[in-house]
Amino acid sequence: MTTLFGFLALIGRLMLVAIFLLAAVGQKIPKFSETAAYMASEGVPVPKIMLGGAILFLIVGSLSVGLGFKARIGATLLLVFLLLATYFFHDFWTQADPMLKQEQMIHFMKNASMMGAMLIIIAHGPGLMSIDGRMTARAPSP
Repeated sequence: MTTLFGFLALIGRLMLVAIFLLAAVGQKIPKFSETAAYMASEGVPVPKIMLGGAILFLIVGSLSVGLGFKARIGATLLLVFLLLATYFFHDFWTQADPMLKQEQMIHFMKNASMMGAMLIIIAHGPGLMSIDGRMTARAPSP
């Protein structure tokens, strides 16, 4: 049963981080200038620097959580990214149009659910089928 739960945790981590890694590699890096301009229009300070940081957090966090290596740190990086992205880009409370408000609220709640997943990884670790899990399993007992 432990193997099954470890496998489920591995699949869950990979599914969770796919959106972040693909966003960095498939959208933010190839469209750096356009993304930075959009960020500036949304009020993000120093958008090119913030975008560079976001890309770094997305890639490092995704690989860390996906592999389960220093997964708590990786989940923290993704949590910080989510907090900032949610605040700047899914501010439903500023929308006057009811349809836009509803759309942004859905994105806000989606991000909140992913933040919850990051908090679970921070609290409980990545599971047994991970580099962290293998290191913990091999650690000598006191």
